[in-house]
Amino acid sequence: MEDLPDRSTCEGLFGRMCLIRRFEEEAGRQYQRAKAGGFLHLAIGEEATIVGTTSVMRDDDYLIGTYRTHGHALARGTPANAVMAEIFGRVDGTSGGRGGSMHIFDAERRFMGGYGIVGGNLPLAAGIGLASQYREEDTVAVCMFGDGASNTGNFGETMNLAALWSLPVVFLVENNLYGMGTAIERHSAVTDLSQKAAGYGVDGERIDGMDVLAVRDRVAAHLEIARGEGRPTLVEAFTYRYRGHSAADPEVYREKDEVEEWREKDPIETFAKKVLDAGLLTEEEIAEVRAEADREVGAAVEFADASPEPPLETLYDELYVVGETMGWYAVDERSPEPYRGEFGEDAPDVAKELAESGAAHAEEDEGDEVQAREGVRN
Repeated sequence: MEDLPDRSTCEGLFGRMCLIRRFEEEAGRQYQRAKAGGFLHLAIGEEATIVGTTSVMRDDDYLIGTYRTHGHALARGTPANAVMAEIFGRVDGTSGGRGGSMHIFDAERRFMGGYGIVGGNLPLAAGIGLASQYREEDTVAVCMFGDGASNTGNFGETMNLAALWSLPVVFLVENNLYGMGTAIERHSAVTDLSQKAAGYGVDGERIDGMDVLAVRDRVAAHLEIARGEGRPTLVEAFTYRYRGHSAADPEVYREKDEVEEWREKDPIETFAKKVLDAGLLTEEEIAEVRAEADREVGAAVEFADASPEPPLETLYDELYVVGETMGWYAVDERSPEPYRGEFGEDAPDVAKELAESGAAHAEEDEGDEVQAREGVRN
């Protein structure tokens, strides 16, 4: 029989996976009720990769992800209340309701955020690793990204720099077999993603991302390489998502039989059977862990519903500006009075000149197009 951690550890792993699964299911339901705007990307089926990875990280290590990161924040200890409130766009969210589902962030727990640009988190992870190296700390940055991101220019550039500078980063590909709706064999010439950085000097390994214990074991080893030897590695976690790429995905690109086959490998149910067979947890205890996840997520929805929306007058808070210059060129004409971010008396003359010359150029082009169309008609 497979060696299992102690009872407390197993209960914690199971509980965290149940919380993420239940949270994602409820987030999907609330999205359908129009409680959340924008996009919603669920990680149902990928819980073992998330929990297995974070369970062996130290509290002072850094984690950075993509846009499918509700579970990553929960696994790092961010309260479900705050994550759900962020999805709802409320002031008690992780970013005050300004990031939404795709940009969960919790600096206190060193979860450095989710990013909507595919591959956009890769160079940021290298920067985090460089900061640890510069401060002579033994902290590690774990960068989790999807299989599609391995095709971006950022991937090669980041791997090269991380290897060249010996940065303490563990790059972890959550390979769920599809880049949005495109199967991996159709979007990547090399389908063994663990080998994709070898040419840059970054060693890789493929692991079973549906087995939380396998993920724990191998990610722990890679963390030690980064921490002890100060060099980056690449881990490919072979996993699967049971829902579409996003809530708007009709899933016409894969067969139902394929999804059902992967459901038989459900990471939560597989682990539950292991701990039951080993006598570490009873059926009653398993049921109570699930019930606790239900209660926590239910409370999170109530909390998010009760949290107010950000006041309209804070619309321009915490935006980057040049000195004291305000965004005079971004006036919201739907409102009767301008907000303070719309005043532009102090805008540099050069900024106004550039904006006005750009507008004039656009008008000239539009006029040329109209004349061309009229000439064709004549």
